[in-house]
Amino acid sequence: MRADFKVVLDACVLANYGVANLLLLLAEKPRLDLPLWSEIILTETRKTQILHLGWPERIAESFQRQLRAAFPESLVAGYEHMMDQCTNDPKDRHVLACAIQSKAEVILTFNLKDFQTQALAPWQIIAIHPQDYLLMLFELEPLHVMDQIGGISQKRGLTVEDHLIDLGKFLPEFATHLLDQLQS
Repeated sequence: MRADFKVVLDACVLANYGVANLLLLLAEKPRLDLPLWSEIILTETRKTQILHLGWPERIAESFQRQLRAAFPESLVAGYEHMMDQCTNDPKDRHVLACAIQSKAEVILTFNLKDFQTQALAPWQIIAIHPQDYLLMLFELEPLHVMDQIGGISQKRGLTVEDHLIDLGKFLPEFATHLLDQLQS
């Protein structure tokens, strides 16, 4: 699968560097999907990185610049008028409105409770945990996913197994599945 399948990345996903790094590498050409976000999502990402994760401001700014440079087509605008029609959690209505405006079918988020099925159904959008999405990508393109994980591991000076153990803190089923695949 090589596609421009549109996927909105919530701030909680973008702020998690290990998860975001893998998802963004899989979105580089030949891409498995097209990641999307809004200015509000990017602002929330930066705020989370600095205030909650302790990133230095210059690193958070560098992350934002790199995102914008690598994926200039990913920034969604003009969605604000849709927010009043969204019925999901009020603090995340901007995320759903971004997905509606961009015609994305998927929102990747760790906060599934903020995106109840009944609020998404009228728009034919689903919210998926990053772990489940990555498991799906692995089933479709196992070699591509493993190549990216191998590249990340090498850059970090880790074995693939150690990198998967690190990812397992946030994506336990994904990491376990890939570790099992490596041992078989």
